[in-house]
Amino acid sequence: MDDKTQEVRATDYDVVVAGAGPTGLMLACELALAGTAVLVVERLPEPDRTIKAGAINAPSAVAFDRRGLLPAMAAVQERRLTEVTGFLRTHAPDGLDRKNAPKFAGHFAGIPLYGDLLDTSDPDFAHLGPAGNVGLVPQADLEGVLLERAAALGVELWRGVELEGFDADDAGVSVRTSRGTVRAGWLAGCDGGRSTVRRLAGFDFPGTAPEITGHQAVVELEGAEALGAGWQSTDTGIYVHGPFPGRILTVEFDGPPADRDAPVTAEELETSLRKVSGADVRVTKVHTATRFTDNARQASTYRKGRVLLAGDAAHVHSPFGGQGLNLGIGDAMNLGWKLAATVHGTAPEGLLDTYTAERHPIGAWVLEWTRAQIAVMRLTPHAQAMRTVVRDLMGTVTGTTYFVKKILGVWQRYDLPGDHPLTGHSAPDLVLADGTRLADHLHDGKALLLDLGAAGPGLPDRAEGFGDRVRVVTARCTSHPGLAALLLRPDGFVAWATDSDDLDGLDAALGQWFGAPQPRGASSTTAAE
Repeated sequence: MDDKTQEVRATDYDVVVAGAGPTGLMLACELALAGTAVLVVERLPEPDRTIKAGAINAPSAVAFDRRGLLPAMAAVQERRLTEVTGFLRTHAPDGLDRKNAPKFAGHFAGIPLYGDLLDTSDPDFAHLGPAGNVGLVPQADLEGVLLERAAALGVELWRGVELEGFDADDAGVSVRTSRGTVRAGWLAGCDGGRSTVRRLAGFDFPGTAPEITGHQAVVELEGAEALGAGWQSTDTGIYVHGPFPGRILTVEFDGPPADRDAPVTAEELETSLRKVSGADVRVTKVHTATRFTDNARQASTYRKGRVLLAGDAAHVHSPFGGQGLNLGIGDAMNLGWKLAATVHGTAPEGLLDTYTAERHPIGAWVLEWTRAQIAVMRLTPHAQAMRTVVRDLMGTVTGTTYFVKKILGVWQRYDLPGDHPLTGHSAPDLVLADGTRLADHLHDGKALLLDLGAAGPGLPDRAEGFGDRVRVVTARCTSHPGLAALLLRPDGFVAWATDSDDLDGLDAALGQWFGAPQPRGASSTTAAE
């Protein structure tokens, strides 16, 4: 997949994706799964192993489950848990009962949340399936899994290649790279917070300026025993030690860094850690390090003609809560099938515009969520008073459940037409009578009409004219006897549902998301009894 010596071919691509981070790779995989020709252009010659996001949230885990990638993610988590356990064994406070210690469930503004206060009976946790047990997947490991998937799907990747410019017209985009010019139908900017695609295309990028300087690194330390484990708030800032050996994070509130692009040195990390912790520590070696701020901006629209944005190219914010990585994966899942349908000429009018309409509000929420954390992390008396109030709320069952639900993303839904409670929500992971799960039937990236037997014998006929755009699965599900049928988009969100033999609204939903029917006899039906 990565052949640096290959000459530029005189071949058009359906889509050029700028950026081979998790968002770009996920989008490329979704497009390739749908049968489009994809080229990924990445300026870095090798995968980026810099420490970044440390975990995935529920919508991301569910998305990977729906594409058959959950076992790979679970394997990553198992390896990382071994490291975390080893760190806690040597760095947990004296006297801590490790067997009965409260389970860490995330944080808000550095204030820990614990699972023993979580109301697990809340219905928003009920339908995640095995995906609800996978979260500890750092960004670099995730990127490795997606690189393997992209290669298996035949995605072409050019590494060490700069995107130098492009010219877009009504018919496509001519993309100029340091390796040559290629012609594509569409250009997707997944090239990070300082996106070249966003800048050259002229997208508006309003927001708020940075006020903090943060560092995250994996280092070798002398004097680490003087540091507390986990999130620590002091009179001079905030720091984190762990949850695996050598990982540190510092936050200072003296303004943004003077030079965001300068290499992060051991001296800089040591100075920051000493300042915010007050501990006599020494950084003797840096394995990986990054500098960050709370710059928070969002593109006004994610599409301008034939050019689209996803991931950090569309929105930037502080990393607190690990929302950025997951926001990008959600963008890719939402955009991939819509852009593929547009490429294939099967998309109904306006389908691609629903990408911004659905994803922009979630991105706006993430920016506000991260800004709120900065507000209660500041060292001013007013902020610290608010921090005390927030900590008290988080120490209740209701408060913990509220914050964990927000962090996990189980609240996310799209505003879709229809009155059924499931419409617009990510589909529950139903266990079917043959032992398969609903996620198993979404691996191919097709839309799915699930007939659970109570909607009448004519249900499969409604999808007959949509060919392989909508597969029909006939099944039984004893755990949800009141549910008669579901229509799922390729991203797994419910476009229509019914609890009876009333099929009102199904034809409209099929047309809204999958366009005009094909000639009769072109559908594909699967039994899962």
